[in-house]
Amino acid sequence: MFLDHSAISDDERTPSDAVIEAASYGLSLRQQYGRGGTEVGLERAQRLSSGEKVSDRDIKVMNAWFARHAVDKRGKFWGHPTKPSAGYIAWHLWGGDAGQNWIASLRERLKTVGI
Repeated sequence: MFLDHSAISDDERTPSDAVIEAASYGLSLRQQYGRGGTEVGLERAQRLSSGEKVSDRDIKVMNAWFARHAVDKRGKFWGHPTKPSAGYIAWHLWGGDAGQNWIASLRERLKTVGI
């Protein structure tokens, strides 16, 4: 796994508390409701909730995932307290809004160095 330390520091690659909490919440919702996210999303949540640093590839993949799934926020039962949509659960597995903002910022930084 290649990490371009000149572009992004290890600290910046580490999920914030808000991202860790969102991924943990997504795991809790998935367990409670038995839906939301794929095996890839489940693995992503486990890595984020443990505070694992993201690689350049992770940043690209996560940024693309958020771009594809932002439309899910318009779905029925998004954030419903007793029957949240599968999309809502998956969104949290990937770090939620905090994850989207963090990754978008890192992706822009990678683009400035041609990665």
